[in-house]
Amino acid sequence: MTDTARTLGTRFHAALSTGDWAGIRSLLHDDATWTLPGDNAISGVAVGGDAVVERARTIAGYGLNFDLLHILVSRENMALSLHNTARRGDVVLDEYLSTVCRLREGKIAEIETYLSDLPGMNAFFV
Repeated sequence: MTDTARTLGTRFHAALSTGDWAGIRSLLHDDATWTLPGDNAISGVAVGGDAVVERARTIAGYGLNFDLLHILVSRENMALSLHNTARRGDVVLDEYLSTVCRLREGKIAEIETYLSDLPGMNAFFV
């Protein structure tokens, strides 16, 4: 499963970075979820593969740079360690995060994101 997890991580990041929404959708179960903390335009739980893709599209629409630091794997799951940056007028986003993906049958079933700067995220994603 470790090779599958690493491959899924690589493909997910590449699709997110290039806006390949169909590519992201192909990696997800139909019932996939994505949980993000905070109180802003992208917070909460996106339920269903299409909703997860829409969340990715919304995040990318803010002009983020998704710098991949590491792909971390466990026995059955994977996480992306990222440094996300962006600027919108005078508001700057500069955060480190881990996006943890729980896998089922070779696809992503659940995504949960952990952030280094929740106040900064709340200020940026309005």
